Amino acid sequence: MKLTKGLILGSAAMFAGTGAQAADLPVKAKAIEYVKICSLYGAGFYYIPGTDTCIKLGGYLRADAMVGTNADFDVAGSGVGGAHNRLSNYLQTQTRQDLQIDTRTATEYGMVRTFAELAFTWRTGTYGGTGTTGVNGATAYTTSLGSQVAAGGLGIYYAFIQFAGFTFGRAESQFRTPWAEYPANNFELPGSGGWDPVNQISYTADFGQGITASFSAQDQVPNYQSAVWNVSGATAAGLATGTYGASDFGGSRAPDFVARVRVDQAWGLFQASFAAHDNHAAYYGADETTSHPGDKWGWAGQLALSIKNLPTGAGDSINLTAVYTNGASRYNFHDYMGSTFAMYGGASAGGAYQSLGLAGVSDSVFVTGAGQELTTTYGFNGGYTHNWDPYWNTSVFGAWAAVRHNNTAKSYICGAFVTTLALSSGAAGCNPDFNYAAVGTKTSWTPVKNLTFTGELAYMVLDQKYAGGSTVTLPLQSSIAKPAAAYELKDQGSLQLLLRAQRNF
Repeated sequence: MKLTKGLILGSAAMFAGTGAQAADLPVKAKAIEYVKICSLYGAGFYYIPGTDTCIKLGGYLRADAMVGTNADFDVAGSGVGGAHNRLSNYLQTQTRQDLQIDTRTATEYGMVRTFAELAFTWRTGTYGGTGTTGVNGATAYTTSLGSQVAAGGLGIYYAFIQFAGFTFGRAESQFRTPWAEYPANNFELPGSGGWDPVNQISYTADFGQGITASFSAQDQVPNYQSAVWNVSGATAAGLATGTYGASDFGGSRAPDFVARVRVDQAWGLFQASFAAHDNHAAYYGADETTSHPGDKWGWAGQLALSIKNLPTGAGDSINLTAVYTNGASRYNFHDYMGSTFAMYGGASAGGAYQSLGLAGVSDSVFVTGAGQELTTTYGFNGGYTHNWDPYWNTSVFGAWAAVRHNNTAKSYICGAFVTTLALSSGAAGCNPDFNYAAVGTKTSWTPVKNLTFTGELAYMVLDQKYAGGSTVTLPLQSSIAKPAAAYELKDQGSLQLLLRAQRNF
């Protein structure tokens, strides 16, 4: 037994040794590069593995519902929205996923930064008349992005490089304030430069204590050109929508030149901005032999003030902006707003089918054989935000803006308007000037950090200057189902509601 037991134990030991020799020998583990926190630029930054570049990802997801308008964050001021009939949307929806990518690298020349913001958006479309004569009730589904099933698309808001005080690419205009047209609101307000970023080359000098000066050459075409109208090409169909002539832009010849001085400190902010804008028209006629008007430079000036930490409550603020333009109207009536207004109402004078508010915004107007007449605008906007507690805040906001034409420009527009639309009050009752006013309130609830629910109500008034009781005769407008008839020119209003849920990350 002792012999058998010894053999068994010896065999077990031998097999155990053999198994150990057959097993894989230990090898040195590969180095693992862990993602490290980058504390140089604030919370949320991490080193890209294997580099000295820090990156931060962020963004938001937003769901909106707009009541009483066809536009996103804007009033029902034109097209099927302004028609206020069965083609008009009483409900508009939009969902957006926003992604922000921020990279920063420390160098011997200072920080090199890139920033991009991409937005994936899905929004409601609308129905418009097809314009087919003799077909009853024919409509077609249309969207701003061309899809036949609502509209989805990619937007690139920001895409820029910053280095040694310079900015290259698509970034906020140096004319713009931090709050742009949103002093305490989400709906679009006139009275300041717009939010929309723009391609540019700019330089910012930092003098310390929150004092900076910026100088920029920015692309004028997508965001900062309003209409250049040749009134000699005005048509009844165009005038009926507030388009006072044929669009007659020439190719761009110069960028807009912008200068800004800003003081940004604990108490708030003060800013003064200036922009110069070249108005370059094309030809009077169909070819080069018809000649053209000469270029005219316009300009815009803006002052802004923000006051923080008011005695009414922690985090309360007031934002105020005022602007004046001559031949540079988009620095007041910015590109997120329409440049023409045709708003219909139910009340009407005797013999008129309905009432109508007509208006148009331009940088300049001219007639064949004459030079450009620059359009003047001015306005302001402001907002006050009060925080009831860490979860609730309410704001009130308002804006007022005006468009004014000189006597020569008025004679051009009225010559076409009276003749083409048979203005009942004649030249004496014709005045294409107008005012635009808006007022509203917004309340937001943030039950948990970075999740906010908002309700916002705004009312807009179009105050036109055509003589009271005047009528115009319009042609059939099949795209908005308005018949050929007489319409009373009259001030119009529009009420809209925004409901929003937004999660930031």
